[in-house]
Amino acid sequence: MTTPLLQQPTPARVVHVSDENYRTRTLVLDRRLDAQPGQFVMAWLPRLDERPFSLAAAEPVALTVAAVGPFSRALHALRPGDTLWLRGPFGRGFTLEPNARQPLLVGGGYGVAPLAFLAEHLLAAGQHPTAIVGARTAADLVGVARLKQLGLPVIVTTDDGSAGEQSLASAPTARLLASGAADALYGCGPHGLLHALEHLARQGAVPAQLSWEARMGCAIGLCGMCEHDDGTLLCLEGPVLPAAVVSPSLPPTTRCEPLSPTTL
Repeated sequence: MTTPLLQQPTPARVVHVSDENYRTRTLVLDRRLDAQPGQFVMAWLPRLDERPFSLAAAEPVALTVAAVGPFSRALHALRPGDTLWLRGPFGRGFTLEPNARQPLLVGGGYGVAPLAFLAEHLLAAGQHPTAIVGARTAADLVGVARLKQLGLPVIVTTDDGSAGEQSLASAPTARLLASGAADALYGCGPHGLLHALEHLARQGAVPAQLSWEARMGCAIGLCGMCEHDDGTLLCLEGPVLPAAVVSPSLPPTTRCEPLSPTTL
């Protein structure tokens, strides 16, 4: 049974923990939420902190967490049977482009986390997505196995060429859009990558939805911490925005690095 919006922190029990790479771990919880890919929850540990995390899955809830700061390291210390408190889901998630048949899913760093969740919805709608996963090195890759398990073609890029092709994730994106092999674009990752994807989507005249990372303080539009470049409050109107809404793009030349990870 799924649960609607949780306004107050609600306890969830950790039922499974798996390692994605040397610093990234996925926690599966004993709670199911009525949520869309791209939405996020606020995770709370009493006497420590509360932070936002994109949903890697909703039934059951799964959070993919990179250990980059005190709070995320505390989440990594959780074991099956431990309790994590949740609020949410919040924000605007991805919506299906109704006329798309071959959407392209592009993720950089640990921004890949919600893409398999999105892929499940696209496949259920009869679409045939392709995924591009970018990282700095082979050791930093996240989510490739889950995407392949769903049957998606997956193109891997790394900055140093230690896995897949040596390029930024924007390079195969440009190639597929130019060849007409993709008719919609979904992206999640650091802002440099998203600006590049916006530029490419506009060049190729394909609809694009981009999930913008931000520090969410309250998740209900009061604190203003998540204000985007154009004044959009990402916790309410995002984090997923159509490309036409976001600010002017930069050329597709920025590496796939996490945005401000040290505070989590």
